[in-house]
Amino acid sequence: MAAPATEDEKTARYLIAVAEDIPNLEECSTFVSDPSCGAISTFVGTTRDNFCGKTVKMLSYEGYVPMAEKELKKLCDDASRKYEISKIAAVHILGDCPVGEASVILACSSPHRRDALHCIEYLIDELKARIPVWKREVYEGDDSVWKENIEWENGRKRRVMSKDY
Repeated sequence: MAAPATEDEKTARYLIAVAEDIPNLEECSTFVSDPSCGAISTFVGTTRDNFCGKTVKMLSYEGYVPMAEKELKKLCDDASRKYEISKIAAVHILGDCPVGEASVILACSSPHRRDALHCIEYLIDELKARIPVWKREVYEGDDSVWKENIEWENGRKRRVMSKDY
C-alpha cells in the first residue's frame, strides 16, 4: 500500500471540488490518467427521475465547502493507504442538479484493476457516510424532502448492503 502523501503530493495527486460548477467525467478521467497505471475506474452518481412512485424534478445539495473539501482530502488519504492508487478525483455538486445530471464524480488510477475498482466502491460508500453535503429531493408539484443517506441511521454511521423502500 502507498505511504501517506505530503501536502504538495496531495495537491498533485488529488482533484477535490465541492462547488456549483464541478469538473466533468472527462476532466476527472484526464486528471487521474497516469502512464504507470493499467486501470482507471470511475463512478458517476446522477439524479434519477423517480423515488417510491413520486416524480423527481431535481436534487438540490447544500454543504459547508471548507469542511467538505477537508473531509474529502482525508477520505482520499484513507483510500490511498488502503489501496495502491496513483491519483484520485472526487467532486460533488452544490446547488440544483436536474434529472440525468451528475451530482458526484469519482475517478482513480491504479497499476491494477482490483485496487481501482475497490477504491471507487470505498470512496462512494465513505463519501455518502462522511462528507458534510446534504440532499433535498424535489418532486413534481414542488413537494420536497431532505434526505438522509441510507448509510446513516439516527445520526449514526452504518454499513448498508441494500435498502428496501
